[in-house]
Amino acid sequence: MSHFDRTLAYMSSLQQAETAAAVCERLLDVTSQFGLTALMAGTVPQAGTPIGKQKDHVLLCDWPVEWLERYVSRNYVDHDPVVSRMKQLQAPFQWRDAAGEIRIDRGGQAVMGDAGEFKLKDGLAFPLVTLDGQVVMVSMGGEQVDLSGLEFGMISLVATYAVGRAMQLLIAPERTIEHVDLTPRERECLKWAAVGKSEWEISQILGISEHTSEKHLLNAKFKLGAVNRVQAVAEAIRRGYI
Repeated sequence: MSHFDRTLAYMSSLQQAETAAAVCERLLDVTSQFGLTALMAGTVPQAGTPIGKQKDHVLLCDWPVEWLERYVSRNYVDHDPVVSRMKQLQAPFQWRDAAGEIRIDRGGQAVMGDAGEFKLKDGLAFPLVTLDGQVVMVSMGGEQVDLSGLEFGMISLVATYAVGRAMQLLIAPERTIEHVDLTPRERECLKWAAVGKSEWEISQILGISEHTSEKHLLNAKFKLGAVNRVQAVAEAIRRGYI
């Protein structure tokens, strides 16, 4: 089975999950074969947020309970190299790359050392931007992560789709979209979005205004029930529109 066919199969399985917990479970079933066995998704609390309020920012969690408690009680979010790198890089990356690309202080070293105690030595992280502009930081980890370039891209897409689907179920569990009618323009915009083109680049390719290309993408996201652009593209691929 090709990577594309495997990706479609994974997304179809995730779409059939009826709860956020089931989505997370199915995602980890997929990613565990690559060494990614734990998941955390949430917004980043502002500096100075009381420790007792930090857990309110957690949206999805399949982290070791003891590690979550230690992470919150020691305010590791302010020192975590993965969080720091995610704020700078609006794209998926592996934890090991974050450690090599930013300056790590003593607090960051403590975070990485303690994570290793809970068999979280490497992982994959990415920011997910919702339609209302909220940034959700997603991090998956394990003891020994082994991803080729193609597998990295596949898991990044599947994980983004899964977290978007889980959030969709948490926010509006009653909304089920059986049929979607996308206009030709909406399909065209999604097709170019799928290869990484920005709204401005899409407008130049299609000979329309940037505002119009943005409107087409927003309409498509809404019709597909997606919480962000990546999930919309993934859902359009799954449904065979692009």
